[in-house]
Amino acid sequence: MKKTLCAAVAAFALSGVLATTAAAQELRLSHQWSTKDVRHKVAQIVADEVANADVGLSIKIFPSKSLFKPREQYKPLSRGQLDMTVYPLSYAGGQRPEFNLTLMPGLVKNHDHAARLNESAFMGELEKLMAEDDVKVLVHGYLAGGFVGKDKCITSPDDVKGLQSRAAGKAFEQMLAQAGASIASMASSEIYNAMQTGVLQAANTSSSSFVSYRIYEQVKCYTPASDVALWFMYQPLLMNKSTYDGLNDAQKAALDAAAEKAEAYYLAEAKKQDANSVKVFKEAGVEIAQMTAEEFQAWRDIAQSSSYKKFVDDVPNGQKLLDMALSVE
Repeated sequence: MKKTLCAAVAAFALSGVLATTAAAQELRLSHQWSTKDVRHKVAQIVADEVANADVGLSIKIFPSKSLFKPREQYKPLSRGQLDMTVYPLSYAGGQRPEFNLTLMPGLVKNHDHAARLNESAFMGELEKLMAEDDVKVLVHGYLAGGFVGKDKCITSPDDVKGLQSRAAGKAFEQMLAQAGASIASMASSEIYNAMQTGVLQAANTSSSSFVSYRIYEQVKCYTPASDVALWFMYQPLLMNKSTYDGLNDAQKAALDAAAEKAEAYYLAEAKKQDANSVKVFKEAGVEIAQMTAEEFQAWRDIAQSSSYKKFVDDVPNGQKLLDMALSVE
């Protein structure tokens, strides 16, 4: 009886140690945005859902580039120095040039098309490349953007001819230059002053940046993301693959369920951001223009001979990946 009692006490103590160890398992998630941003909220949904599942796992979020610089998160993630990040994948285009396709003009038409791309063979190929870097996608997500014009509306390639223009990303700069624009490279946070001082006549960035940087105070016309949009940027929640694989089945299930909920939220909120930007610009007295399907195709034709061509020339398997992406209707 004494042996049985000792064994029971030892088992209880061991279970307590195991429970403490499980409870202490904390994942670190880094991103560059404020806690008000939709991308932080996506991360917070995953963290909250995992905590509520009570599977001995917690996620600590480091927002506002407090842990790593914005563009420098992919390497520590792939090396296991960081567990999770919400990250624009094109930032890692220097390491993996294939990832530049996730910020390519006209490749994504609208949010529903983006959702179909997330489930496509094209995305499967990108995920294979990420797996080689010990990275996996937990939550897919795209954000959209549009154009603003200081003195006129920007809907077709002809509208940018001769204008000093800012584009979000090298591929967009290549397309705008091919259309006849002069390119001014700058961060989205610098658009306001450049418009105000007359340095810039046209700009392209995300819907949320147009609002948060109050660009509506400096422009005559806004062309938002609507039925079609040129600017889409893939910004998923990524996780170190080995870290995920090392979790137990209950923890993986909790993460997967949390990711599914966060992904649905991300898609819905991305659409809302576009709609909200239109409301904000309208209230500021800015004219709202809509890009037609024909104008979208005209832009894509220019991208084919500029941005797409450059990508195919630079990336060994670029044509295959581009064709896979374009095949998704």
